[in-house]
Amino acid sequence: MDIPKQYDPREAEQHHYARWEQEGYFAPEINCDPQATVFSIVIPPPNVTGSLHMGHALQHTMMDVLTRYKRMCGFRTLWLPGMDHAGISTQLMVSRELKKEGVSRHDLGRAKFVERVWKWKSESGGQITKQMRREGASVDWSREKFTMDEDLSRAVREVFVSLYEEGLIYRGNRIVNWCPNDQTVLSDLEVQKDPQPGKLYYLRYPAKNGKGGVTVATTRPETMLGDTAVAVNPNDERYRNLIGATLLLPLTGREIPVVADEFVDPQFGTGAVKVTPAHDPNDYEMGLRHSLAQVVVIDPQARMTEAAGSDFAGLDRYKARQKVVAEFEELGLLEKVDDYEFSISKCERCKTVIEPLISLQWFCRMDKLRDLALDLMVREKKPHFVPELPYEKVYTDWLENLRDWTISRQLWWGHQIPAWYTKDGKLVVACSYEEACARAGTDELTQDQDVLDTWFSSALWPFSTLGWPEETEDLKTFYPTSVLVTARDIIFLWVSRMVMMGMKFMGQRPFDDVFVTGTILDKDGQRMSKTKMNGVDPLEVFDNYGVDATRIMLASVGSTDTRWNEKQVESYRNFANKIWNAARFCLMNSEGAAVEPESLRAGGQELALHDRWILSRLNKTTGDMHEALSGYQFHEAVRTLYHFFWNDFCDWYIELTKTEVTAEEATTRRTEARTRLLTVLEQALRLLHPFMPYITEELWQRLPGADAKLLNKTYAGASPTIMLTAYPLSATELIDEEAEWEMQAVIELISRVRNIRSEMNIKPGERVPILISSPDEKLRRVFSASVDQISRLARASDVSINDQLNAPRASARAVLVGGAEVAIPLEGLIDFEQERQRLRKEQDKLQAEASKLEAQLGNANFVERAPEEKVKEVRARITDILQRSTQLKQTIENLQ
Repeated sequence: MDIPKQYDPREAEQHHYARWEQEGYFAPEINCDPQATVFSIVIPPPNVTGSLHMGHALQHTMMDVLTRYKRMCGFRTLWLPGMDHAGISTQLMVSRELKKEGVSRHDLGRAKFVERVWKWKSESGGQITKQMRREGASVDWSREKFTMDEDLSRAVREVFVSLYEEGLIYRGNRIVNWCPNDQTVLSDLEVQKDPQPGKLYYLRYPAKNGKGGVTVATTRPETMLGDTAVAVNPNDERYRNLIGATLLLPLTGREIPVVADEFVDPQFGTGAVKVTPAHDPNDYEMGLRHSLAQVVVIDPQARMTEAAGSDFAGLDRYKARQKVVAEFEELGLLEKVDDYEFSISKCERCKTVIEPLISLQWFCRMDKLRDLALDLMVREKKPHFVPELPYEKVYTDWLENLRDWTISRQLWWGHQIPAWYTKDGKLVVACSYEEACARAGTDELTQDQDVLDTWFSSALWPFSTLGWPEETEDLKTFYPTSVLVTARDIIFLWVSRMVMMGMKFMGQRPFDDVFVTGTILDKDGQRMSKTKMNGVDPLEVFDNYGVDATRIMLASVGSTDTRWNEKQVESYRNFANKIWNAARFCLMNSEGAAVEPESLRAGGQELALHDRWILSRLNKTTGDMHEALSGYQFHEAVRTLYHFFWNDFCDWYIELTKTEVTAEEATTRRTEARTRLLTVLEQALRLLHPFMPYITEELWQRLPGADAKLLNKTYAGASPTIMLTAYPLSATELIDEEAEWEMQAVIELISRVRNIRSEMNIKPGERVPILISSPDEKLRRVFSASVDQISRLARASDVSINDQLNAPRASARAVLVGGAEVAIPLEGLIDFEQERQRLRKEQDKLQAEASKLEAQLGNANFVERAPEEKVKEVRARITDILQRSTQLKQTIENLQ
């Protein structure tokens, strides 16, 4: 059979995906069994503005592995794709385009701007969906969703109105996280806290009665212009007599009280804190407890207001800080300034420092919704997190401390809040303008200008994408979904909210399991990000090494954080080449044979040891794969596949069966050997398919006998493809531990002989006598039965097997399993003196390297400052050198 010498990943990637999609293989309707068990999974919707990054590639690979595996197991599978409208990111992207044209969104007006965003989305958005096709993602594109689709928008409005009517959504003035750059409020989860060095300013407020005063410590002196109290802990003896006193607030002409509040930490600063209810979340709550005024001194542009005083009005907040500090110093009220490290809150997207402001916003009460999620965890331990530790506790701890969610955003792109106002200010909440008019009794209504937080619509994703609020067949069939694959950084933003909304509106969990992936870090152990410019483009990796090699490397990450190492991808490209070359050998020696699953169902002593061994290894590997994938043990699954394909099948079984397979005479024995080899290959390709879909399809299509009869019966009538074959089942009766033990003994013997040949520089073509001894009669019988294989693969001129080893002193020896030994007499094979000199030089070289490495470890600076991986690498190399040096010493002694 004609098959190219080398595997070309690009060629396979280009034509197989298009055929899979066109044939409808990704849709659940391909499954014709009405009783089929359902497996469903929704994709974490990537932003419409986004392009594929390594985090996407990692998650998509794992989702596709699960989906392809379940599909091959006969499940009715749905992997539902879609995109998020990404309110802030999309609005900014389109605004930048308008800026290039010399106009702003305000020049266009809201309606025209939203039209422009939709135009951008249709022309330029969704690039990531094209890239997902390159990944091989077997999603059902016919069900693709977008969070701004009309049916999903309707679901958003229904949920909003329902929650509002129950009193779980309200509008009010509260302190919020305000981004001065994006000009919108942010939820707590959209704020990142970065530790950074700063200053702690000690400001003195004189007492009104002229007797002393109080010193407060603050990192934000500019906000003192909005102070309405100083607070102390009621148990702090230092200030007990000052509680209730009145202080003069410098620079303002105002008077403020000293109040007692247990929130105050006596250990911070002086133990007395300034209270600015309008510009600090904790001060806001304290202000409510003590009925303090809320003086707003910073505006949404982060500039000082008129309330800050005429000397400060209009100043940038940081310019105001400098001015406040300077004036306090001039008044003699600046006691000191200390260096101080603290966490500063920044907008997660644009990194602007957040300004806490009191603002009229829409909020969602979380207590009742939170209790639904917590009760589910207590009652059913759902969702089940993998790994369970630490994520289940992280999830429940966060829920227990949940605050109300700020759900309004000051944007134009997004789901406009379904609330209208009459001319006299009456509020009407309804699912549509028409319904609002009917409720208000007038059509003179103005809709609320804000839009909902993007995460509000994402929280409905598992059921809104399936047709809710309509009771669709998809909703009945695929909800709740089976598993969510996600990163740990959105457990709060998304996972918890989906659980709460699913329990509230569907009455049941949105998914059974949550698999939390590891993170791909850069080579230095840092998180990849655009700002650090340390990301790795998966599309470039696809181009360099192929999609399959990249996918299986990513799958091997599992739930563990991993530093990016391109050599790992390269090793899996080599793995793909190894598979291709092995399959090429099988196909070039396939005349008269075809894939025949029945050929693997008969075991027994009538089969040769290597055949019984490969059947046992295949069935054991199959069982291990089901166990690993059922438990989301991706790393273990990859390790199992790699070992079976590379070691068991390619390195050993093909070599062990080669004589029979390549026999020139067409005999029944040759046909049986070829059939068995092809069928083992076909089964192995099926096991590998979920991880490496392209190469497995490319090879499977070339196998003689690979046709519709191999498809899972649930896909009767479909055109032949490996992705619809039945995932192999483990035939436990064919697992033969004795055959595995015997074959392993033979493999170890051959491997040790090969090692000796390599270490002693024996020419590859030169045949050598092999002396084998074992006190175990059973082991001697095993070696004797395999003497032809041993002789051929170890290139022996003669094989002697006895109960005792009678070898010349100048022999290279190795100890084997069960007390057995093997020796190769070296007389006449090598120049002893020349070999001793060569080995001594190698010894010296290793010793010099070891000394250098030990000196590194003796350097405290290296051990403390070098990356942990590097230190481990040095220690491992020293251990390796020690072992190698011991072997060399023994070899030199044997050559005396």
